[in-house]
Amino acid sequence: MHVRRHHRERHLVERIGWLRAAVLGANDGIVSTASLILGIAAASAPKTEILLSGVAALVAGAMSMAAGEYVSVSSQADTEQADLAREREELKSDPAGELAELAGIYEKRGLDGPLAKKVAEELMAKNPLKAHARDELGISQILAARPIQAAFTSAATFSCGAALPLLAVVIAPSRYLVALVAAASLVFLALLGAIGARTGGAKILPATLRVTFWGALAMAVTAGIGLVVGKVV
Repeated sequence: MHVRRHHRERHLVERIGWLRAAVLGANDGIVSTASLILGIAAASAPKTEILLSGVAALVAGAMSMAAGEYVSVSSQADTEQADLAREREELKSDPAGELAELAGIYEKRGLDGPLAKKVAEELMAKNPLKAHARDELGISQILAARPIQAAFTSAATFSCGAALPLLAVVIAPSRYLVALVAAASLVFLALLGAIGARTGGAKILPATLRVTFWGALAMAVTAGIGLVVGKVV
C-alpha cells in the first residue's frame, strides 16, 4: 500500500527582517565599541577612562540603533501602507483593469493567457488586495516592515555586541589591553559572521571573512587615529 508522505520544506526567508537587524546591531556593537576602546587606548588613556568611554558607547549606541532602525523601518512601513491604500482605491474604481493587470503579471511569469486570467480571477475573488500586494507590489506578510521588532532587536544585539569588547577590557592587563581587545573582537566578529550565515542558511566562510575584514579595518583605522592624536596632544 502506497503511503503518501507530507512534504515539508524548510525555508529561511521569514528570518530576513529580524536577522538583518540582529546581525547589524551585534556587528555595530562590536566594531564601534572596540574601535572606540582601541582609539582611546592608543592615545595612552588610563584603563578607567577607557572602560567609562566603552560603557558610554554601549548605552548611546544602543539608543541610536533603536531610534535609527525604528525611523528607517517606519518609513518603509509608511511607504507600504501608502501603496496598499492606493491599490485599494484602484481596485474599487477599476476592478476590470486591475484584473487584467494581475493576469498580465502571471502571463509574464509563464502562464498562458486563459490560465493566467483564471488564476487572477480566483485570487481576486478571495482577497484582491492581498493578491495585488504580493504579486504586483512585492509586499508579503513575511517581508513586511516591523519597526518595533527591528528597533528592539537592534538595541538588544548592539548591547550584547558592545559588551564583549568591554568584557575584554575588564579582564585584560593594562599593558596588553590593545592586543587582547583587538584579538577578542576579531574572534567575536568571526563567530558573529558564522552564526549569522548559519541562521540564514548562507555560506559560512564568505560571511565570516566579510565581517572580520571590515571589522579589522575599522579598528585599525580608529586605533591609528588615536595613536596620532595621542602623540599630538
